Amino acid sequence: MSRDTTTFTECIDKVKAFSLQEFDRQIQFHQLYYHTRDHIALVQRRSRLIFNAIRSDLTVDAVEQIERLLDLCVIAHDMIQVFEAETQPHMARQRVMGVSETATLERLLNYIDVHCSAAMSDLDQAAIRSAISATICAYDTKEQAIYQPALNQPNLSIVARILALADLGALGIDGISAYNREGSLLFLEENLDVIPLLMTGEIRQLETTDPQLAENIRQRLLKRCRFQVNLAKSRLARFEQEIEGFPKNAIDKLRREVFQYLNAATVQEIEATTPTSDRASLKELLEFFNFEQYL
Repeated sequence: MSRDTTTFTECIDKVKAFSLQEFDRQIQFHQLYYHTRDHIALVQRRSRLIFNAIRSDLTVDAVEQIERLLDLCVIAHDMIQVFEAETQPHMARQRVMGVSETATLERLLNYIDVHCSAAMSDLDQAAIRSAISATICAYDTKEQAIYQPALNQPNLSIVARILALADLGALGIDGISAYNREGSLLFLEENLDVIPLLMTGEIRQLETTDPQLAENIRQRLLKRCRFQVNLAKSRLARFEQEIEGFPKNAIDKLRREVFQYLNAATVQEIEATTPTSDRASLKELLEFFNFEQYL
């Protein structure tokens, strides 16, 4: 049975508008710095670069379907953010793996069921579920970095593979400056107690006024720096396996034109320029993250 294309398009637009409305509430309620509309715009741009690199190897019907569902999933994938209850002050707030994505899917698919289930097939909804689930990250204790387990599945859909790779694609697609920027924004989002100290400038005198808190923050910043180096190494190590699911003719183009920064030289530069020594001072770490430009 053929679908009413106009109705399907209207449904996509309605769901995207709903997702953005919900997302804006989350940004304000949780005081988000990384998961904002800017992040959506960046993931949209990166996903389109990946999609454009493979689209000539897809059928016309597949291109249209993938394009519409991909844009919806990009907009909706971070719609709900769930943090664990904070048990003590001066520590990073945490998310439990998959909880935010599960909550996002529940809210999103419930909305579709109520408002436009007739226009969106079970296969469409399964594609949405697969794509947003593919952005769920796990932690590799050996690499000391996050990764997306779904990308290890050989039969993962194109929409899911594009979204997952675009979501963690800052380093490979946009380079070191963008990668470091995302690291700074994530630290702010996860360490809200540091923000007032940054905004008043008090953090610069903290080693004198509150040495214990100064050391607490220094350790958190150092942990983030080491994580960023480890994540860069992990992204490079996993890349070839993660792009195997794309059309074979497009893989070399993805390497050369899309993930152009994902190479050994880039990782070496990150290692050389990111402060990871135990001797790194609070001042040195603050200068590296340059938080003031984001507040």
